[in-house]
Amino acid sequence: MELAQATIFLAAAVLAVPVFKRLGLGAVLGYLAAGVAIGPSGFAVIDEVESTLHFAELGVVFLMFLVGLELQPARLWKLRAQVFEFGGLQVMITTLLLAPIGWALGLSPVAAIVAGLALSLSSTAFVLQILAERRALASPPGQAAFGILLFQDVAASPLLAALPLLGAARAAEAGASVWTQVGLALGVIAGLVVAGRYVLGPLFRLVTGTRIRELSAALALLIVLATAMLMEAVGLSMALGAFLAGVLLADSPYRHELEADIEPFKGLLLGLFFVAVGMSAKLGIVAAQPLQVAGLVIGLVALKAAVLVLLGRSMFKLTTRGAVDLGISLSQGGEFAFVVCSAAVVAGVFSRGVADLLIIVVTLSMVTTPLLYLLRDRLSRQTAETQPYDAIDQQCNVIIAGMGRFGQIVGRVLRMAHVPFTALEVNPTQIDFLRRFGSKIFYGDAARLDLLHAAGASTARLLIVAVDDTEAALNIVKHARHQFPQLRILARSRNRQHTHALLAAGADRVMRETFVSSLETAQQALEELDLPDAREIVGAFRDWDERVLAEQFAFRDDEQAMIAHARRSAEELQRLFETDARSER
Repeated sequence: MELAQATIFLAAAVLAVPVFKRLGLGAVLGYLAAGVAIGPSGFAVIDEVESTLHFAELGVVFLMFLVGLELQPARLWKLRAQVFEFGGLQVMITTLLLAPIGWALGLSPVAAIVAGLALSLSSTAFVLQILAERRALASPPGQAAFGILLFQDVAASPLLAALPLLGAARAAEAGASVWTQVGLALGVIAGLVVAGRYVLGPLFRLVTGTRIRELSAALALLIVLATAMLMEAVGLSMALGAFLAGVLLADSPYRHELEADIEPFKGLLLGLFFVAVGMSAKLGIVAAQPLQVAGLVIGLVALKAAVLVLLGRSMFKLTTRGAVDLGISLSQGGEFAFVVCSAAVVAGVFSRGVADLLIIVVTLSMVTTPLLYLLRDRLSRQTAETQPYDAIDQQCNVIIAGMGRFGQIVGRVLRMAHVPFTALEVNPTQIDFLRRFGSKIFYGDAARLDLLHAAGASTARLLIVAVDDTEAALNIVKHARHQFPQLRILARSRNRQHTHALLAAGADRVMRETFVSSLETAQQALEELDLPDAREIVGAFRDWDERVLAEQFAFRDDEQAMIAHARRSAEELQRLFETDARSER
C-alpha cells in the first residue's frame, strides 16, 4: 500500500468514525461510510479495491487470534454444542430457506444452494466488533453468537473447497484434488497442535530472554501471519488458522504479552477491513435496481433474524430480549460471501452479475445491523417507559436503589448478615438476569416518590443509592431527602465532582466507587515492594484525601479556587510524608 493511499485511509476514518459515534451509529458504520466515500462508487480517490480488501483481511486474522487467546482448550470444548449443533442448524435452516428463493428468482438449483450457503454466513469481524463496543461478548446472546460464528468460519472452508466440483467444466479435474486438499488441511491442523505444545513455548522463552521488546512483538506477528498463510495455502480460512493458534497459546504464560503486542495492529487493520468493504460496494447496482436490492436486503436480514430468534428461544434457552439480540447480531451477510461469490464465478456456478448483486446485498445488510441495534435500544427505552412498574409487596428497613455490579455486592453482604432489604432496579435486562438466579427484585424507578412510599421509605432506616447513572442518582437523593427527612442516605459516586453534587443534594455519606479498591491496590503494591509501613502510608493518604474532599465542598462551583486548593493540598501532602520520613530516620 502506497504512503498516499495510507494517508487517505487514515484521514477518511478519522473524519467519519467520530461523526458516526456521535450520532450513536457505531464505529463500524463510520468505517463503511468512509470506504464508500473514497471508493469507486464515491469520489473514486482509490480504486484498488481487491488488493486493499485482501490486505485488510489481516485485521480479521488478528481479531480471531486474540479471540482464540481468550479461549483455553477446556473452555472451547464446553462450547462444542453451540459451535457444531447450533451453528450447524443455523447454516442448514437458513440455506434451506434461502435456496428456494434464489431458485424462484431464476438461479439454477446448484447456484441457488451456493448463494444460500454464502448468505447464511455472517460477518465475524463485524459482529465481534459491535458486540465488543456494546460490551456484550460475555453475555448469553454474545456467547451464542460467537459459537455460531466459529462454526461458520469452519464451514466456509469446505464450501470453498467444494465449489470446483459444482462447476461442470471443472468437475472431473477437481475431484481428486479435493481429497488431497482435505488430507493436507488435516495434516496442517495436526502440525499446529504439535507445534503449539512443544515448539512455541521454548521459542518464546528464547526470544523473551533477550529482553528486546521489538523482538517479542515480531515473534507474535510471525506466529499469526505464518499460521494464517499456512492455512490459506491448504485452502482453509486464514482467520480459522489464527484462531487455532490463539487457542493453542491460551494456556501459555506469554498470553498477556501476546495480546498487548497484537492489539494495536488488530485495531488498525480491522478498521481498514471495514473501509475496504465499503469501497467494494457497487452502488451503481442499487441505482439501477433499487427495489430488487432493497427487497433482497430486507428479506435476507428478516429471514436470518427470524431463524436466529427461534433458535435462541428453543435451543439456547435465551430470554426473548436475548434472542432478539442474537437475531440482530447475526442478521447480516459476511465477508466470506465475497470470497464464495468470486470463487463461484471462477467455477462457473453463476455469472459475475449475480455475484455483484449478492455482494452489494451483503454489504448493505451490514449497514442494517447497527441501525437495528439503535432501533432496538429506542424501542426498549419506550417499552420501559410504558411498562407498568411492579407492585411492591414488602417493606424493610433497608432499600437498595440499583442492582448493578455495585448494588449486587452490597445486597450479597446484607443477605449474608441476614439483613432484609427491598431492591429496586429500572433496567429490565438486569432484572431478567438476576431473577434467573433466584433474586427478588422489583422493577421500578427509585426517583418515583410513590414507589419509595410503597417500598416503605417513610419508616425505613436506610436508603442505599447504587445506580450507575449519575443524574439518576442525584434525582433519587434529592427526592428522598425532601420527602423522607428521617431516612439515612448512602450514595455511590463516580468521582469527586459527583460526590460534591450528591452531598449537596442531601446524601449523608458518599462512597466513591473505586476509591477503596484503589487504596487496597496501592497498599498491596507497597507491600510487594517490602515497605514495612504500607498500611500507615495508605491510611494517612486516605485521611488526608477525605479531609481535602470535605474542604473543597465549600467552593465546589469555583474552578479557580478548586485548582488553587488542589495545588496547596498536594504540597501539604508532600511535606507531610517528608516529615514522617525524616522522623523515622
